[in-house]
Amino acid sequence: MNYKSFIREVPDFPKPGILFYDITTLLKDADCFQHIIDELTAKYESAQITKVVGIESRGFIFGCPLAYRLHAGFVPVRKPGKLPADVYEVKYNLEYGSNSLAIHRDAITPGERILVVDDLLATGGTADATVRLIRQLGGEIVEVAFLVELLFLGGREKLKDTQVHSLITYS
Repeated sequence: MNYKSFIREVPDFPKPGILFYDITTLLKDADCFQHIIDELTAKYESAQITKVVGIESRGFIFGCPLAYRLHAGFVPVRKPGKLPADVYEVKYNLEYGSNSLAIHRDAITPGERILVVDDLLATGGTADATVRLIRQLGGEIVEVAFLVELLFLGGREKLKDTQVHSLITYS
């Protein structure tokens, strides 16, 4: 299936000079969305994943059904102040500034096999921060999976010691 044909390109969003890849047009198509979850399930069903970690917020869209299909738990990585129990937090740089991410301290036990899922790999700051949080908890990262990767922003370089998989790439 040609996933790119389902993605709307919005120029000058969120600011002039940025071309935004809108995946809501892909998500609203039931067959396309199902095909994405099926493809990711097939890729990871023999990897003995124990937890799928979804990065706020669009990583939740793909992470939850994937965790269900893989018979794995789901762990959200969230922005500061969104998780109610004790957390580890890490700061990272974004394309437009800096932010922090948090994970519950009891979300992952050492040695668990982790699949990280998000919608987009751009500069890699968010994914790298998530990888650092998981490693702090002792999780073994099997792979970091993305729907879309913007190759021209070089985000994969920040994840050079981690396996990366993307369904769609833009050069």
